[in-house]
Amino acid sequence: MQPVYPIPLQRTGHWTQHEDEMTLEELRDQIDVLDRQLVELLSERARAAQMIGHLKAATSLPVYEPEREKVIYANVRAANKGPLPDIELTHIYERIIDVMRALQRNELASEKNALAIAQGHGTGAEARETGNKQ
Repeated sequence: MQPVYPIPLQRTGHWTQHEDEMTLEELRDQIDVLDRQLVELLSERARAAQMIGHLKAATSLPVYEPEREKVIYANVRAANKGPLPDIELTHIYERIIDVMRALQRNELASEKNALAIAQGHGTGAEARETGNKQ
């Protein structure tokens, strides 16, 4: 998919004549395009997180790796050119990582249930009903 890049709203710190003449509707259309790009990129990131979850399961690594998350936050802050403050961008990424971590945990739980079924140990529903982990 070839990304569609709208005209930047504010690149140099001041408005150009063209940007100043954009209507509210045009600006909202531009945000809609950006939102669709974000959805595609987040989906791509989620697919990568799922694959990482499979690799973690195969190598018995934990889903939560705080040192890796610190690296991600540092990378995001280093790439930030504004206008979002670093702390706000970090908050956004904290939420993204929370969702990706949950996705990995769900994938691992599904794999464990499938393995239990294949081995004839039931569906795992018993553990969910009692609140015990498998």
